[in-house]
This record gives sequence, C-alpha cells and structure tokens, in this order.
Amino acid sequence: MPYLIKGANVFTPKFLGKKDVLILEEKIAAIEDDLSQVSLPNLEVIEAKGLNLTPGFMDQHVHITGGGGEGGPETRCPELQLSELILCGTTSVVGVLGTDGLSRTPSSVLTKSRALKREGISAWMHTSSYLLPPQTLTGSVKGDLYCVPEVLGVKIALGDHRSSFPTAEKLLEVLTDIRVSAMLAGKIGFLHIHLGDVPGAFNLLEEIVDRGFPIKHIRPMHVARKKWLLQDAIGFARKGGFIDVTSGGICDFSSPADAVEILFDEKVPPHLLTMSTDGHGSKPRFNENGELIGLRCGGVSGNLDIVRELIGRGHAPEKILPLVTSNVADALGLGGKGKISAGFDADICFFDTDCDWKLRSVFARGKQHLSEGKLLKKGTFEEL
Repeated sequence: MPYLIKGANVFTPKFLGKKDVLILEEKIAAIEDDLSQVSLPNLEVIEAKGLNLTPGFMDQHVHITGGGGEGGPETRCPELQLSELILCGTTSVVGVLGTDGLSRTPSSVLTKSRALKREGISAWMHTSSYLLPPQTLTGSVKGDLYCVPEVLGVKIALGDHRSSFPTAEKLLEVLTDIRVSAMLAGKIGFLHIHLGDVPGAFNLLEEIVDRGFPIKHIRPMHVARKKWLLQDAIGFARKGGFIDVTSGGICDFSSPADAVEILFDEKVPPHLLTMSTDGHGSKPRFNENGELIGLRCGGVSGNLDIVRELIGRGHAPEKILPLVTSNVADALGLGGKGKISAGFDADICFFDTDCDWKLRSVFARGKQHLSEGKLLKKGTFEEL
C-alpha cells in the first residue's frame, strides 16, 4: 500500500523542515514541500502536522537469540520478540552471541535474523562469540563473510576474564581473513569487539593499527563501562576509529548520556560515534574473585531512552539522531539505510514535537507496525 505523509517536521537526520513524504512499497519515493497532487490507487494519507519524522533506529549489538548463561542454564536470557523493537523505534538490528557459544550458535543467530526479516524489519549478524578460534557457520571466517549475506563481521571479547586473551598476532590473523573476504564480498568487514573491565585492550588494538592494519575494520563496543576505558576510546577515535557507547548496559557514569556528552566535549569526530543497546544480553555482576553475584536481562529501549534524554538536555536532534541512524548505517556499510531520503528504505519513526519526544508511530520497510502507540503487527508467536 502506498502512503503519503503530510506536513511532518522531517529529520533526515538533518532537519529539513516541514515536508511531505511519499512511500511506495518498501522505499521512500519522494520528499517535497507539497505532494498533494499525488494520486495513486489505495493511497493512504497520514496527517503528520505537529510530528517529528526521523529515520528508524538501528541497533548494531543485540542478542537476538538471548545472551546470558553465566550462572547456569536457568540464567540464559530469552529470545528477542519483534514487538520489543518496534515499541522503541528500532527497525534494523545486528544479532550477536555473547559468553554462551555452546547452547547458542551462529546458525541460531542467522535463523533468528532471517525470521525477524520475514516479520518485517531488517536484520544482519556477526559470526562467532567471545573466544578464539572463531566459531563460524561455514567452517571459516572467510567463508562466512563471503558466502552469507547477513554476516557483516566477527564477534570477539577483549579485556574480559571470559575472553581468550589473544596476542596481536592472533588478532591480525583474524583481521586479515576479515579484510580479504569482505573485499571479495563487497562488504566492509570488521572485528566487533566486546570490551571488558581488564585494562590493555586498546593498547593491543593500537599496536595493530600502528603496524599498518586499517583501523576501519576494528570496532570496539561498551566503551563507557569504565571511565578509564572511555579515555582510551577517545584516543582510538582520534586516530579514525569508530567507537560505540552502550545505551542500555553496564556504564561507569550516572547515565550513558554523560559519556556521550564527554565525547562531544572532547571533540571526537561526531561521525565516528554510535550507540547500541546490548539488548537481551545478560548484565552479570562479578566480585573481585570473578564469582557471579547478580544477573539481569537487558532490554532494547536504551537507544530511544538516551536519545530522548540527550535531546531533553538541550542537544539538537540533528546532533543526536545520527548516533542511532546514519552513523550506524555508514559504519556498517549498509547503503539505503539510516536516512530519510528518496530511494532509501522506508524505515521511519514519528515523534511528538514536545520535549519528551514520545514515539507515536513506526514504519519498517514501508509497512506500518505502530500507529498512535498501538502495535499493528507482532512476531509470529506473540498475541496481538
């Protein structure tokens, strides 16, 4: 069904002002001051005067099959459901494994990502989990990146008591496989890095960069989990590397918004900053002996929560929205995503224009999933 959105305040994420937006099938067909002359069979007109229109949010770190398990089988986090994403404006996800690469596998993440796509959103994945050698779908990192369209990179943990504590040489072997196979597949290809609490991870990464390996393939996550880690991340970003603040996970600040403001204050290149939720991952707490003392399952609303918090603190929406839209799409090399632009996928969020930025409606790939706060579509085994 074609849709004509009338009179919305459009953020591409750059602010365009009041515009009409035409959606045909899965794509944005036109953005103009006035598209009233458009006449199409079954055209549905949506009056959006007084609403802000933004790209759908992109979350590049979600445990779509559930994370956890550090306290035994009963502590595995549950699988993600479609409606959880829609209710916080997320229309694109990248699935990852965590500590548990035994009961959850790359093949289960691939299957879940395909299921989410069939249910109406966009989904990709990273192969492997925390450990080396990498756990793969095809028997090799090169095979996964070259043969499986959904695979964008390889997951690993560094600076964590659950990691393999690899050397620079071991990481370079994996990174070389990523770079070469991604080049042949027409992807960017990168090492998606869970950062833990153990110092030294950025020293290792900077050694690799200093030896001549392109920094664009190295993607550290969770950089606000410790204040000293954020300072290391600032140095890495100044060399040209992307860094990601976890919006819904463990954070050494009162709020992840504080970490984002520090990055702004430190003049980190804004196009290198992204946020992700770590949704459906476990949030374990360990004592000084490495013993588990607490555990909870993380939600997927962190990106929406922190975007609203930062805008509420007075930051311009066009400064904050790229962290969960265009910056993510550019970082992942996903053309046609992350912007409201003609020819791009019709992934769109509608927000109130007041300071609360309440989410009202959501389109994913040209279909409406949320209308005035009411879900129109849920996952296969969710009840409407």
